[in-house]
Amino acid sequence: QVQLVESGGGLVQPGGSLRLSCTASGSIFSITVMGWYRQAPGKQRELVASITKYGTTNYADSVQGRFTISRDGTKNTVYLQMNSLKPEDTAVYYCNADRIWVLGGDVLDNYWGQGTQVTVSS
Repeated sequence: QVQLVESGGGLVQPGGSLRLSCTASGSIFSITVMGWYRQAPGKQRELVASITKYGTTNYADSVQGRFTISRDGTKNTVYLQMNSLKPEDTAVYYCNADRIWVLGGDVLDNYWGQGTQVTVSS
C-alpha cells in the first residue's frame, strides 16, 4: 500500500559528503513525520534526524551541525545531507515514515525503507 525507496548511499572518505533520498509512494494524502535512522554492526538502530510536515526538525547529538534533513511534501520525499562524515557514521541508513494519511481516511504507522549502506573510510 505504501512503499519507501531510498537512494544515495555509498563509500566516501572521512570529511566527505553524501546526500540520501527517500520517496514514499502509494495512495498518500500526507505524512506527519519522516526521518532517518541508522544501524551499525552490533548496535541498535538509532534515530539520526526527523522532520514533521510542519518543518520541525530533530537531530541526534552526534550529527548536529553536520547533517541536514529536509523534505519535499509535494513529492513525499525526504533528504538527508551528510557533511563532514566520520568513520563512526558508517551504518545502514533507513528511511522511516510515520502517521501516513492515505486516501480513504486510514492512518498507517511506522513504515520503513529497505536501507542503504553508508561507509566512511579512507
